Amino acid sequence: MHVGNARYVKREDLPEAVPVFPLSGALLLPGGQLPLNIFEPRYLAMFDAALAGDRLIGMIQPALGEAGEGTRPALSTVGCLGRITSFAETGDGRYIVSLSGVCRFRAVEEVGEGHPFRTFRFMPFMTDLSGDDDELAVDREALLRVFRAYLDANKLEADWDSVERAGNLTLVNSLSMMSPFGPAEKQALLEAPDLKTRAETLIAITEIHLARDFGDSDTILQ
Repeated sequence: MHVGNARYVKREDLPEAVPVFPLSGALLLPGGQLPLNIFEPRYLAMFDAALAGDRLIGMIQPALGEAGEGTRPALSTVGCLGRITSFAETGDGRYIVSLSGVCRFRAVEEVGEGHPFRTFRFMPFMTDLSGDDDELAVDREALLRVFRAYLDANKLEADWDSVERAGNLTLVNSLSMMSPFGPAEKQALLEAPDLKTRAETLIAITEIHLARDFGDSDTILQ
């Protein structure tokens, strides 16, 4: 996986621990781009530390249905590492940042007491680094059909020339990240074991939302 000026191929290319940014409803996937507007002091400090180090941040959602304790909410076990590939300061104390997805990870153990932000040891999903996902296994026709149906139902437009040029990996991960679904659906897309399953999950979630919001999904998808 080549991200920005760095290349991540094996476990040794990654740190043992990474600071994490808990954000509900946010989805970062390998190869994707996630813009962030940082303004809380503890997360400004976290990005300062990352910029001074390996530029890696772990995006992770709060655990669904678990409150945790005080300012340290329970977190989902799976997140995605992102490398800071774009950074700008504003005049009012905020950071405008873009994270580029490196690989998914499983949080193992919280470490690093004494910082205003949280840090976890983690295990990376090595298949994300190897690029072994089978893009040809994706049912591209079904994915585009449900995507077009969603756009039509919501009276939205898309740059279809760009969509047609995108490879299946870019298409599936970009549509998953852009999808307007809730935290549970976003976590399901993140944790899908491979690209084919993620595409199938995205299709199923979209069909459910179309049926719920607009009636018979079979009619809409024709």
